[in-house]
Amino acid sequence: MDDGVIVARTDSLGAGLTARLAITHEEGDLGDKYNSFLDVDEIDETNMKHGDVMINRKGKIVRPKRLPSNLYQFRKGTGEERCILDSITSLQNGADLIWIETEKPHIGQIASMMDEIRKVIPNAKLVYNNSPSFNWTLNFRQQVFDAMSEAGEDTSDYNRDDLMNEKYDNSELSMRADDKIRTFQADASKEAGIFHHLITLPTYHTAALSTDNLAKEYFGDEGMLGYVANVQRKEIRQGIACVKHQNMSGSDMGDDHKEYFAGDAALKAAGEDNTMNQF
Repeated sequence: MDDGVIVARTDSLGAGLTARLAITHEEGDLGDKYNSFLDVDEIDETNMKHGDVMINRKGKIVRPKRLPSNLYQFRKGTGEERCILDSITSLQNGADLIWIETEKPHIGQIASMMDEIRKVIPNAKLVYNNSPSFNWTLNFRQQVFDAMSEAGEDTSDYNRDDLMNEKYDNSELSMRADDKIRTFQADASKEAGIFHHLITLPTYHTAALSTDNLAKEYFGDEGMLGYVANVQRKEIRQGIACVKHQNMSGSDMGDDHKEYFAGDAALKAAGEDNTMNQF
């Protein structure tokens, strides 16, 4: 494309199944490499079953493991290799950027894949989803815990499996973890070749959280102050245009339309008594 950017979404590290087998014509071609990631059983004519799907692999007949869902299973531990192959293939066939989904936000893991990709495509650029699907707090606290353990630091005050507990929020470990989260974008760009950071569905979560908090306050002890102090007053102080929600819903345009056709006889929403004048 001359006037656009092609972003290729690669296989996901968390994906362990596939609906398709690749077409292969000779050993070592792209289809053969893809099929090599399949989890298979070696079979012969004595244990073939009706309806079996079979592959000739280096002169041996193998049967890909197929689930009742009709999906085929990859071998465990092949996720990174599949993402690397997928990324290189995409970049060699027109993609400008690659998008890899990982199962955790770990710079070392991302960097190890990008190092392999850049052995073939030196200028490879990665799009990364700073996904709300990750438990960022737990992931980074556990990463810091592991680093402290490897460095011989005392971790006896912490339970690795319970690091989401609020009692750790002001601990040294948690402060280190928060620092790593704060600098994740810059560190990952520098160390792992991430060209563009995106975040999917953040406003889905902010809308749910703010609605839940407002409901607790409005129907609780705070009453209307729950809305005024935590929503409207902040909108005004921060210059959020939506505080004038009538304007944002098009009342001004409606008034202009009415005035154009009806002149002074137009019945408009605006006027000196309009509540939007209070803002």
